[in-house]
Amino acid sequence: MTVLPSTPAASSIEPELRVRLDLGYDGTDFHGWAAQPGLRTVQGELEAALATVLRADRAAVSLTVGGRTDAGVHARGQVAHLDVTAEQLARWNGRGAGPGLEGAEAARLRARRLQGALRRSAPDIAIRSVTLAPPAFDARFSALERRYEYRIRDEAAPPDPLTSRFTVDVPRPLDLRRMRRASERLLGLNDFTSFCKAREGATAVRTLLEFSWRETEDGAFAARIAADAFCHSMVRALVGGVVAVGAGRLPEEELTEILHARVRTSRFTVMPAHGLSLEAIGYPDDDGLGARAAATRARRSELPWVLERGERDR
Repeated sequence: MTVLPSTPAASSIEPELRVRLDLGYDGTDFHGWAAQPGLRTVQGELEAALATVLRADRAAVSLTVGGRTDAGVHARGQVAHLDVTAEQLARWNGRGAGPGLEGAEAARLRARRLQGALRRSAPDIAIRSVTLAPPAFDARFSALERRYEYRIRDEAAPPDPLTSRFTVDVPRPLDLRRMRRASERLLGLNDFTSFCKAREGATAVRTLLEFSWRETEDGAFAARIAADAFCHSMVRALVGGVVAVGAGRLPEEELTEILHARVRTSRFTVMPAHGLSLEAIGYPDDDGLGARAAATRARRSELPWVLERGERDR
């Protein structure tokens, strides 16, 4: 009888479960989200803590993030995901809980255990919940929109040391009405190359869904900025252009001309990182996760490009 070489049974390969993390952080003392050798980053601290609660090799823990923040940028509504085995999930749940534990109780338990692992090295990271997600969920590619807030204080606002870590002081008066009008001019589907740091092979075509301003209780101005996605430094550059209009250094019409020129300019200054916070990332319902991820992965340059005809998508 011929004996065939043995192969591992398909059932011996344990399927992975997708876990969603909702979190926030004070970005002041981080060199951004992305792990970098020798530097303190949000991803680096989180993956080290996850390796502890999962009892896994540090190199085997890999997070995918919904919004990759730069050095000094904060977050209240960051989202990330990773894949774990049922055995690892059972370890994370803790003794006696078992891999089947789920629901709000399980989400709080896992969040508490991960927060405990971060207590000494990264108390400036706050874990809100840790939930099981559908296999099609992708923290980055399934996102429908990302919403940021940018806080500034002009010379008329009283100084406030308790908000200085996340509010930028602008030493001149600002006209809020002009800033609101200028912001509205930037809405819609556009090529935002003039407001981005170009990356090789990337496109700056984005749909800016909201760009509004409000006065806060502590006398600051807060911009609410939402888009399907943002390219590198785009939010801080957009705010810089609008602040230049509010300060009277840039006409409203010129800001629109800069947008359509699709060329980087020195007519305004990109705002500092510490005034920016990622507030929320929106996703479709479970049935739409896979389709959204596939659509996002498609090159934006292949989308119907109406701007060449001078049209704008509102």
